[in-house]
Amino acid sequence: MRPSWIHRPALALALAAGASCHASRAASEVLTTKAPPGEVWLSPGQVRDAKVDVATVGQQDVEDTIVTSGTVSLDDQRTGHVFSPVTGRVVKITAELGQRVKKGDPLAVLESPDIGSAVSDVHKAMADQIAAQHDLQRKKELFAQNAASEADVEAAEDTYRTARAELERARQKQYLLRAGGFDTVTQTYTLSSPIDGEVLVRNINPGIEVQGQYSGGSAPELFTIGQVDEVWVLGDLYEIDMARVRVGASAQVSVVAYPDKVMSGKVDWVSGSLDPSTRTAKVRCTFDNPDKVLRPMMYATVKIAVAERTALAIPRAALLRLGEYNVVFVQLDDSEGRVRFERLPVDVSEGDGPWLEVRHGLEAGQKIVVSGAAFLSQKL
Repeated sequence: MRPSWIHRPALALALAAGASCHASRAASEVLTTKAPPGEVWLSPGQVRDAKVDVATVGQQDVEDTIVTSGTVSLDDQRTGHVFSPVTGRVVKITAELGQRVKKGDPLAVLESPDIGSAVSDVHKAMADQIAAQHDLQRKKELFAQNAASEADVEAAEDTYRTARAELERARQKQYLLRAGGFDTVTQTYTLSSPIDGEVLVRNINPGIEVQGQYSGGSAPELFTIGQVDEVWVLGDLYEIDMARVRVGASAQVSVVAYPDKVMSGKVDWVSGSLDPSTRTAKVRCTFDNPDKVLRPMMYATVKIAVAERTALAIPRAALLRLGEYNVVFVQLDDSEGRVRFERLPVDVSEGDGPWLEVRHGLEAGQKIVVSGAAFLSQKL
């Protein structure tokens, strides 16, 4: 029979092995316990392997940006609207759409009886003034010889002043017509460009009749001449944002037609009054447009930079987009050898800086995942 001390090492080894297996099974049972919906449970080793990093939510200096909708518009100071001062028929178009023109270049030629009437009015007014002047002189001579009354002289003076005023009116109308250029022989009038620019709109064709500005009624705009190498974008500001936007602030604009192209400009005017129906104020931004990407009447998205402010914020890398929702993973208290993470929806103000202001969903002091959120999302 073997001594009892021979069996003691084997017994100790067997007990140690049993204890180890029991601990492994216990740990395995803990880690394999099913997590509640929306939570991910990992072991510390899995957290290290997945390189999951966390940070504490707190106050940060946020680069603030106001995002608003806008409409591309031409610069009013660099746009010319051409109307016809005379009524007539279009006989020739000399400027085509898209053509570059200089100030004074001909755009179209019209045949108009108003040309002859304007010249005739001047000649008739000159004759009436001369006749009134002669009559006044005669009345003064007769009054000096006591052959006419003072009332006759005053009436002659009134007639002379009326004739002189009518001559001035006729000459002024003729001067306005000369600004475009007219030929009294052929009764033609030439519309000319008021500025350097590009023919953006043309509303006439040869043979049509046009209404003149000086003929009564509503005269249509025949040409629009503009420069599109620099344009305006007019946006809307809510009353709460008006005090934060300053003239000279940097701005960015993008349009649906070119979603990957962002153009930079600046704010050059903020309206001093609100629209009574929308309760918004107009803000105007100027953008260089050498490639003519921005076209008049395009809808645009405008981002206006405003001063930094301190707010509860999270790093941009912590935000995870799931369809139309924004979520983050928050680390919960560790327990029973496991690390717990919970997915929470958040509402953030998305600017262009590295920090996103938290509007709703998180509180200061919470620990959020800033690296490895995509890995955790796959575990759900």
